[in-house]
Amino acid sequence: MHEDAARAFYAAVDEGAYDQLEELLTPEFVHDRPDQTLRGREAFISFMRDERPLTETRHDIEAVYVGESELAVRGTLRDADDERLLKFVDVHEGEARISAITTYTTQVASRLTEQ
Repeated sequence: MHEDAARAFYAAVDEGAYDQLEELLTPEFVHDRPDQTLRGREAFISFMRDERPLTETRHDIEAVYVGESELAVRGTLRDADDERLLKFVDVHEGEARISAITTYTTQVASRLTEQ
């Protein structure tokens, strides 16, 4: 897994660039996060595009730790007003494309789970 792919993932999410996001993920992509697990690239993209409570967010990446087949990204998720929603560590897995991300957070902000 390359750092560039991880950075491109956050940029695509933040910009709502779902075609670019699709290119970065394997069809079997799984996102395991504290509040839910999204299985499959299409389910993940659908959630990001149509279901997440806050779409105007920004991932500030503070550090990237690269391993052999995975990497970890530490950062802060901010809202449109630059308020901190949560701190996170995402562990990305995959080779040419991202096959899984496991998210660890300091807390799940209530505004991210309200629907």
